[in-house]
Amino acid sequence: MRAILSVSDKTGLAGFAKGLAARGVELVSTGGTARALAEAGLPVVGVSDVTGFPEMMDGRVKSLHPAIHAGILARRHRPDDLAALERQGIRPVDLVVVNLYPFARAAADPATPFDALVEEIDIGGPSLVRAAAKNFRDVLVVVDPADYPRVLAALGAAGGPTPAFRFALAQKAFAHTAAYDETIASTLATVTADASGAGFACAPQTGLPARLRVGGGKIGDLRYGENPHQPAAWYTDGSGAGLGAAEVLQGKGLSYTNLLDLDAAARIVLEFSEPAASVIKHTNPCGAATGASLVEAYVRARDADALSAFGGIVGLNRAVDAEAATAIASTFIEAVVAPGVEEPARAILAAKKNMRVVVADFGALEREGGRDVRAILGALLAQERDRVLEARGPWPGPADLRVATARQPTPEEWQALRFAWRVCAHVKSNAVIFTSADRTLAIGAGQMSRVDAVKVAQMKATATLAGSVAASDAFFPFRDGLDAVAAAGATAVVQPGGSVRDAEVIAAADEHGLAMVFTGRRHFRH
Repeated sequence: MRAILSVSDKTGLAGFAKGLAARGVELVSTGGTARALAEAGLPVVGVSDVTGFPEMMDGRVKSLHPAIHAGILARRHRPDDLAALERQGIRPVDLVVVNLYPFARAAADPATPFDALVEEIDIGGPSLVRAAAKNFRDVLVVVDPADYPRVLAALGAAGGPTPAFRFALAQKAFAHTAAYDETIASTLATVTADASGAGFACAPQTGLPARLRVGGGKIGDLRYGENPHQPAAWYTDGSGAGLGAAEVLQGKGLSYTNLLDLDAAARIVLEFSEPAASVIKHTNPCGAATGASLVEAYVRARDADALSAFGGIVGLNRAVDAEAATAIASTFIEAVVAPGVEEPARAILAAKKNMRVVVADFGALEREGGRDVRAILGALLAQERDRVLEARGPWPGPADLRVATARQPTPEEWQALRFAWRVCAHVKSNAVIFTSADRTLAIGAGQMSRVDAVKVAQMKATATLAGSVAASDAFFPFRDGLDAVAAAGATAVVQPGGSVRDAEVIAAADEHGLAMVFTGRRHFRH
């Protein structure tokens, strides 16, 4: 057997190559890979010794030669292919082990000059991979170091690698080169050329890309989609973070709706630096709260609407400790998402065998901002992820905030308004919510009018709303919504402002003695 090895990522290479050599496989390699194999004490044949040509142009040309590609592409069941090899003195290649130049890593570094970036576009590697994947019945193709143990095991099995195993490696190889090419195309779409075309510059990524790369590999099949008759699956978006890199510690299989709710739960608690918890039903919060501890935040969020919290999805912005786990386990909860679970808490949650417990790190996504992508019939929509940046610091700090009424909010009202604004952004529009400084009191979500949203919130309230504050995700188009907020018992309200009837709404607030803050920014969530 003969193998060609040419890898940028040398993770596990020496051990894998030793396993191949122990099975009598001849190792053919290039450049840095050949040096790594030689340093590991392995016999290695240089590609130049096979082709009869030296590597050229600083390694730009080395494996692109019939002596290599004919050996890969020859079909073993075709006598004419084998005869062609024999006439040219070419030996068949049985295994191709390639991963590509780190173009994505170079592109992610803003300091990479354009010409250096171009040099990270692999040519020979994708050609080797595609040739081997095309001839998968006769040639094993390996693009992921994680597959090395499986390949060695398959080579040592009775009868050798199965056709199904060979085909699975080929599928992975074509996905690998497709993602690589898509990364190049997406990156080059950000490059600008001067008028003569002689100069090129990697422009900072602004706005949305000319080409949209939607997803990466399949994480797994889901129990079902929005309904049991709908098949569904879960894919990474390629970022390697958040729910695309989540660890499911326990529980029943996740469904499509479970993941939507886990996403909604995480988005709320990520708005807070203090311990925070949310309880979600159908992507809307039943309750959200902060506290001095995680368990205090969770109990407040759960008790904001304990009836609706039954069977809910919980989001936490701290690792689950034993106290929080005990409180969660005391209620029927479908799933929990948190950045970690402490060991004592794992044992407590494990008693609830059907409860899904998901660990996900959202820190990288928070730092990068990211985008949201949604499918509509026959098309895709993309937007920058909404972030309530104006509420990241204490209020009334941000300059964009404007008190529109005669009365200024009290310090306590400022604190409550900031809390309400962060939660309201994650409630389906039209939304009006009522809160204190550290917990939701009533949530009116997804209504066709803001008056209806207030009515729904009042209907859902489990405590008096007297002395609460209210938040509306968009402006009040008429004073009737503001009148309803005042009648419910709120003393202060936060909204974007910007209606042609703002003066009418401000006058209504002044009549009721409310303090009203305009943020200048809307937070619809459809």
